[in-house]
Amino acid sequence: VERPHPHHSKAGSGESSYFFFAGDTINIGEVSYKLKKPQNPELVPVKHFSDSLPQTVVQHLRWIMQKDLLGQDVFLIGPPGTLRRSIAMQYLELTKREVEYVTLSRDTTETDLKQRREICSGTAFYIDQCAVRAATQGRVLVLEGLEKAERNVLPILNNLLENREMQLDDGRFLMAAERYDKLLQEHTKEELDRWKIVRVSEDFWVIALGLPVSKYKGNPLDPPLRSRFQARDIYYLPFKDQLELLYAAGANVPAERVSQLLSFATTLCSQESSSLGLPDFPIDNLLPAVRVLNTFPMLSLHKLIHRLYPYKNFLAKDGHAAVEAVLNKFELLENQLQQTPSSILSVSVSKEFQGHVDVKLSIADKEITFQSPAGTNEAHPPHSNPTFIGTPGHSQLLAEMMQSHIVKDICLIGPKGSGKSVIAREFANMLGYSVEPVMLYQDMTARDLLQQRYTLPNGDTAWRPSPLVTAALEGKMLLLDGIHRVNLGTLSVLSRLLQDRELDLYDGTRLLRWDRYQTLKDQLQLSDQQLQKRSIFPIHPSFRVLALAEPPVVGGSTSSDSSRGQQWLGSELLTLFLYHSVTPLAKAEEMDLILGLTPNVPKEAAEQLLNFTHSLRRGNDPTAKSLASSFSTRQLLRICRRLSQYPEENITHSIHKACLSRFLPSLARATLEKTLKNCSMKASLEDAEGISDYCCAVKNGVLTIGKVSAPIYSSVQKLKVPDVLFYDNPQHIMVMEDMLKDFLLGEHLLLVGNQGVGKNKVVDRFLHLLNRPREYIQLHRDTTVQTLTLQPSVRDGVIMYEDSPLVKAVKLGHVLVIDEADKAPTNVTCILKTLVESGEMILADGRRILSAKGKPNAIIMHPDFRMVVLANRPGFPFLGNDFYGSLGDIFSCHAVDNPKPQAELEMLKQYGPDVPDATLQKLVAAFGELRSMADQGTISYPYSTREVVNIVKHLQKFPNEGLANVLRNVFDFDAYSKDMLEVLIEALHKHGIPFGAKPTSVSLAKELPLPEVRMTGYWSINQGGNARRKLLCPTETHPVDVKGPAFLRVQRLPCNRKESRALSFTEEKANWQLPMNEVNIICDVTNILYVATCNPVSLYSMKKDGETIQLMELYDVFPRTISGVWQPFVTVAPLGSPLDGQVVLHEEQVCTLGELYICVSLDLIMNKGGFVTCMLHSFHSKMLFIFFFQITIQRESGLDVSAPKHGKVDLNNAPHVGGNQWAGGTGGRDTAGLGGKGGPYRLDAGHKVYQVSQAEKDAVPEEVRRAAREMAEKAFKERIVKHQCLRIKTKKCSQFLGSMFTLLS
Repeated sequence: VERPHPHHSKAGSGESSYFFFAGDTINIGEVSYKLKKPQNPELVPVKHFSDSLPQTVVQHLRWIMQKDLLGQDVFLIGPPGTLRRSIAMQYLELTKREVEYVTLSRDTTETDLKQRREICSGTAFYIDQCAVRAATQGRVLVLEGLEKAERNVLPILNNLLENREMQLDDGRFLMAAERYDKLLQEHTKEELDRWKIVRVSEDFWVIALGLPVSKYKGNPLDPPLRSRFQARDIYYLPFKDQLELLYAAGANVPAERVSQLLSFATTLCSQESSSLGLPDFPIDNLLPAVRVLNTFPMLSLHKLIHRLYPYKNFLAKDGHAAVEAVLNKFELLENQLQQTPSSILSVSVSKEFQGHVDVKLSIADKEITFQSPAGTNEAHPPHSNPTFIGTPGHSQLLAEMMQSHIVKDICLIGPKGSGKSVIAREFANMLGYSVEPVMLYQDMTARDLLQQRYTLPNGDTAWRPSPLVTAALEGKMLLLDGIHRVNLGTLSVLSRLLQDRELDLYDGTRLLRWDRYQTLKDQLQLSDQQLQKRSIFPIHPSFRVLALAEPPVVGGSTSSDSSRGQQWLGSELLTLFLYHSVTPLAKAEEMDLILGLTPNVPKEAAEQLLNFTHSLRRGNDPTAKSLASSFSTRQLLRICRRLSQYPEENITHSIHKACLSRFLPSLARATLEKTLKNCSMKASLEDAEGISDYCCAVKNGVLTIGKVSAPIYSSVQKLKVPDVLFYDNPQHIMVMEDMLKDFLLGEHLLLVGNQGVGKNKVVDRFLHLLNRPREYIQLHRDTTVQTLTLQPSVRDGVIMYEDSPLVKAVKLGHVLVIDEADKAPTNVTCILKTLVESGEMILADGRRILSAKGKPNAIIMHPDFRMVVLANRPGFPFLGNDFYGSLGDIFSCHAVDNPKPQAELEMLKQYGPDVPDATLQKLVAAFGELRSMADQGTISYPYSTREVVNIVKHLQKFPNEGLANVLRNVFDFDAYSKDMLEVLIEALHKHGIPFGAKPTSVSLAKELPLPEVRMTGYWSINQGGNARRKLLCPTETHPVDVKGPAFLRVQRLPCNRKESRALSFTEEKANWQLPMNEVNIICDVTNILYVATCNPVSLYSMKKDGETIQLMELYDVFPRTISGVWQPFVTVAPLGSPLDGQVVLHEEQVCTLGELYICVSLDLIMNKGGFVTCMLHSFHSKMLFIFFFQITIQRESGLDVSAPKHGKVDLNNAPHVGGNQWAGGTGGRDTAGLGGKGGPYRLDAGHKVYQVSQAEKDAVPEEVRRAAREMAEKAFKERIVKHQCLRIKTKKCSQFLGSMFTLLS
């Protein structure tokens, strides 16, 4: 009698294709298969077969049956989803075949497929694994995810697949059934057993499931392996078949909406969409989405699509446009105006369905009640958690999550610090779930996710279930934190658990979905204990998975080798979850949240902080957005907690501290300061901090650092309290004061800085002052999660796990100092996140750290436990990872820098009290400049205080050793870099350190003998005769022309002083480079370092040991210099006591206006006002007076004129008064000069002017005057002709050069 299957459909060729049972035979069309009774019926799949199968699936089943009858292994290839697995399991259920299921991953090894060695009662033996069990027991081996396995792992199956032969590690040999039966005819079974030959069952068969690597990520198949399979493309179901399934699931949903949804999904899975680089739409998730629509028919399709395909999170603008064009084509964008859930009204235990709660949602004016799976604990109504401050955005998100929770697992995507963990825990609390947090990291293996191997006290090996397996068995909510970090090849082992709620573990244990477990139990009439003996356990029906992830980086790498810049959300992961985005809070919502959690924070400061943060978030500048990541909601709450406790703290200081502005690149720092100024806040950290006296003291059991006090800790373990040599300096005390503030608030600390700046010393000094015991752990490249938490050792042949310093500190309440945190991979150190956030951590030996009492094997965290993490700043030349970028927002961050010059000098004096101060000052100045060069990027290595201290210690111990020789201890690292060495030598020579100098480097000037002393003249005063009458000279009085006042601004420019005696000995001690223009000409220099220049006229002033040069430009004083008519030559003379700090500028004009004298007070040049002060009236009047006057000394010559002449030129330019011989003299006659009579024209030689009386000038005869005028006119014409010739020559030269350039070009 034939029993037809309920499903009848037409094949594509027009022929009828049925499958039906005829006794122990099953027929699919014309293909028949004879059923066999399974020996282990519990291994046969159940409840995979559907009452209604699409015709496409029937055709796939028919093909698989053909290959099964031929004994050919099959490879079902197709896009991501459950269809391939579902068809394979349906066939195996239909044919009642036993299954060995293996999900391959990048961690799969040969021992997972063949044999694994175990220890029992001190004896090692081999246990057969899935491939061997399937071959010997005649089962079907299902291999899922062949593209995930590493290359050269699967070829071990080649011979088993081709010839059904395999050599095992225990010495046995698997042999094909036909060959074994032939041998059995010639030999007895005992002989074959003695030869360790094992028969491979003729029922052994392999079904492989994989993705096409050409389109999806993975390793290509090895050609020998590929050739042993028969392939079948299992593509998505046809549109019509898919539509029927969706219609059946959504009876309350209008058919048009279902059709729109499926049309959109099918379009995104087309070849055209793939060519645009769009990931496939998760077709498998349409069924749960329609079930959500069936309960909430008014839900917006566009918002629902975003849960299935969050394109705004992982696609660029072009992708957005492409997806929204398809949405618009199917009229799905218009549905954005439809109602969306607004809040959860109530959650109560359901009376109708066990393990469920009744949830009431408010949607606009409607209230909808539905049943949702719940945890094993008591459910809590919304808003009942006092520590959770709900915002409208959070209420909306929780309501949407509640909808998705009824059909599928959820993934929350949001930036770090946006509240994902808090929202997830509130969601679990409302539904009565116990949360099982699992922190994922990049090098996490499949064993870490599922089962860990451990050793029993007697030495036997065993398997310990992971928290993931425990959560599945106990019905908890599994919180997978950081799925963006874990490798996709590892995460693939969870696909079957997430999609089918089934899992096969390494020890042979099978976890089944609850309803399948109950069906199996009923079919086999077995009890729970009997099934558990057969290693079959049910997955609790309440079990749910809630994943947390950071947004994918648009355009980032798809490689998981980099934890940053990764595009992790692809076609495979889209099928595993329904996705919800945690959007950044609006400004008003964030303000309500801050005021709710920190009610005592000054509102004005909170508003300033939010204005600053949201101005960074709103901008399109990538630098501003990068800065905004440092100011997450978590970080803002931490700042506000500080402000509520210490309201006097400057908000600018908190902002700079949170983003570690000291180590920001110049562009980011400029953006930060610009944003602060735009928000009406002080931009400079130094301006914000101010200057004050900082000190630390312990008095009456109270420690006071700066303005913060704390009681001294009473510790029993005095030996673990650090005691270190430490010299206080204001900068480090300020850091310790900030640390104490956060320490009293219960925060864990992160200290970031360059090498050698004193991070360890600051922490040790801090803990010494507080009397806190310390546990210390140093990380490195090979640090793993296991070594961070436990330290394995072998005792009496048994592997024992000793507590790491981390666990000891947690138990005893000590302070854990984690040094070199940036050297360990960030995917390892990220496990600290759950410990810091929620006080929970799972150890490698199965124990867990909890903040409150829980399970018996739990370690209760001591309330005094704190962590202090030390790390170098990110970026070159530090070769570590960006610990601050990964986990910075869960710690209170502090930047530790080198001390300021004065503080560093005082500290070095304590290390080297006998080292000369001049040497210490040179070291501080030189290393300060080298650090500045490192900050500017001129050199890569940031020289630190540690190097200077070591140099000073050496000089203190060996004072006779030269400074240049000791410096080699630091700079010999750079001896083989020529460019670097040149930079170092120049910087050190500038500060008088003779690094690189040689004893033969002596440079002296030539010795020249002084001339013999001889008398050149003498003066005497003749008082004979009427002395009084002779002393009374006739004088003339003229009014003084005063111009002004002129306001002159003082500019301050950096002074680049270079010591000249660093490389060689010379008379020159030091030199400076004045910041002059190319056309500037130095006119005069004084001994007190005043420099006057002309073209333009300027005055420079500086202190000998100063770091800046003051510059006054005298444009207002010499206005005619702009036109180029008047080019003055200025001399400068400093005035002595009591007029110190004042100079007189003198300019003698060649015209008849007289001479220019400027009196300038330079006292204010060193002040901060920036203006020149008047000398004559007040030192604070901020004005400059200019006096035009002429000093005359009149006398009678007693000689007469003869004829005008130019006169002889004195090559020594000695002053000549009177006479009739030298040109350029004063008070003479006939020659060209000044102050005389009868000369042809005026000629200034730069000497003091002696003037003859006006009466004597008037007595010059007219013919002499006429001759003088004619000579002057002749000289003037000769000068004019000379200038014209010069201009003609210049013009001709320009023309010639122009023609030459034309020929050359």
